[in-house]
Formats: sequence, C-alpha cells, structure tokens
Amino acid sequence: MTTRDQFSIFNIFSPLGLLTILFLCSMSCSNRVEEKNANTREGLPDQESWKVTITLTDHGTIRSIVRSGHLEKYDDKQFILLDQRVNSDFFNEEENHTTNLKSELAEIEEGNDFMRAMGNVIVVSDSGVTLYTDTLVWDSKEELIYTEDNVMLTTEKGDTLYGIGFESDIAMENWRIIKPSGVTAIKEDEQ
Repeated sequence: MTTRDQFSIFNIFSPLGLLTILFLCSMSCSNRVEEKNANTREGLPDQESWKVTITLTDHGTIRSIVRSGHLEKYDDKQFILLDQRVNSDFFNEEENHTTNLKSELAEIEEGNDFMRAMGNVIVVSDSGVTLYTDTLVWDSKEELIYTEDNVMLTTEKGDTLYGIGFESDIAMENWRIIKPSGVTAIKEDEQ
C-alpha cells in the first residue's frame, strides 16, 4: 500500500473520516464544558445582594456609607465586590459628612479595611474640591485616599490641575498631586 492509498483510507470526506471528526469534536467539547463549569463553581460568591447599603465603622464611629446596585461577598477571601453604580459618603471622626465618591465598581478587602474604587471615579469634597481618576484606594486605617493613575482635580477656586498620582486625607483638605501639570487662574502677584 502506498502513502497515497493510506491517506485515502482516512480521507476526511469519507463517511469514516466524518464520523471520526464528529466523535473527536464531541469528546473535546464535552470536556471543555465540564472544565468551564468546574472553574466557575470555584469562583461563585458566598453571598449576593442587590440594592445594598454597607456602613463601615471604626470603633463604632461611622466612617463611610457605601451603596451599590449589586454586591458579591467571598467569605474565604474576606472580599466584597460592588459592581453597579457605587456611591459612597465619607465622614470624619465626629461623623460629619466630608466627601462623596462615585465609581462604576469597588472592591472592599475586609481584613485590610480598605476600598478600591474603579472606573470613572469622581470624588467631590464638601469644601468644593473635585477629583477625577480611573482608580482610587481608600485606606481607612491610614485615613488616606490615593492613586497612581492619571488625575484631574478642580479646586474650590476653579483651578484645574492634571497629573499622575494623588494622595489626600478623605476630606481632601490636605492633598497633593505626585507629578502635577495644569493651568491655574492665579497670577504671579497673587502668590
């Protein structure tokens, strides 16, 4: 038998060839579905809620009230995912409102007491300072908000500053842009 004759036995257009291909495809497809289902079962949340409000406290003092359209809680990871219209209000030690944060989603690491907001993050302080960025971390233990991403900040006087990296207290009274650039309305004689 020649090589050409051997190939024609397994010609993919022959009935035997088509049956072989269909059998192999059905086996590989069923294995992929089982593998996919096994992987997604490992990542399912322990709890899930809609239209939630979370109150974060420090020794009984309210520090933040976080609202979201959807919440997933993972007990083993001590992790909460908020993935619909996150809206957070922050308070100082006397429980006076200081700041509002909005983002597309947020992650809360329960063990570390910090929250990471992501996607179109807008922070507006009661003093009139507004920050725009893609991600922002709130570390409640250190009383800081910070990011390493690009930022745009408007001050209470109407100045617009740009830069990369930002850190501040939660009330945004003491803030700094790490690598600043921008335009200001302040004239040299006003400095």
